[in-house]
Amino acid sequence: MSTTTIRVRPRRTRGTGLGLLAWVLGVLFFLPIAWMALTSFHSEADAATNPPSFGAALTLDGYRDFFGTGGGASPWPALANSLVASVASTLFVLLLALPAAYALSVRPVKKWTDVLFFFLSTKMLPVVAGLLPIYLFAKNTGTLDNIWLLVILYTSMNLPIAVWMMQSFLAEVPVAVIEAAQIDGARLPTILARVVAPIALPGIAATALICFIFSWNELLFARVLTGVVAETAPVFLTGFITSQGLFLAKVCAASLVISLPVLAAGFAAQDKLVQGLSLGAVK
Repeated sequence: MSTTTIRVRPRRTRGTGLGLLAWVLGVLFFLPIAWMALTSFHSEADAATNPPSFGAALTLDGYRDFFGTGGGASPWPALANSLVASVASTLFVLLLALPAAYALSVRPVKKWTDVLFFFLSTKMLPVVAGLLPIYLFAKNTGTLDNIWLLVILYTSMNLPIAVWMMQSFLAEVPVAVIEAAQIDGARLPTILARVVAPIALPGIAATALICFIFSWNELLFARVLTGVVAETAPVFLTGFITSQGLFLAKVCAASLVISLPVLAAGFAAQDKLVQGLSLGAVK
């Protein structure tokens, strides 16, 4: 009597469903950006129609108005201020967070979990609660409308989350490699720069990108503490909302241009970002 073996092929329905769900979510997240980009190429009259006009004529008037070719204010000083504040604060955060995370992970101190909780607890304070004291301090010290005041603020605001992220990244650095460097006579700065940093580079890149995005998008402090000299790009963007109305095409053009540095940085560092955010996730 012969027996027949029946092989049942594994079902891929679940995997296909998850993939389809991921595509749907991706399209939903992308639609507002695509809609903003399309609206930026419309005239103000076509952009204000309800329902929206998909087949309206395309024009660059919104971008001309944004870049000041029509007689308006130039956005370049505001973009330069945002770039300086974001890049400088991110560099300072990395310089301070790397040794702090090293002390909490590779060479842990006593009650290091309490230290991490203290760092995170500083982020629980509402930003508005610290706005008035910081404004009075800036006024009394003559640092209002100063870009370096924003650099200091952004550094202090992003430092806790950077230490918390990099602590988990540096915990994956093999201790044997550090001990071998110490046997060879390497001091702490050399170990951090030539041993720890290259190994944890994906995590450092992910931390730097997140700090850069937070600094670039910050509006409240920049709106209150700056005027003309240190005005940042988000503050410049709010100037398009006037008592005369909302110029939708111009706002969409400005929003797209201001978002480009963040999108470009994320695209350029996407591989490091994925590696960094997944570092330490699988034990």
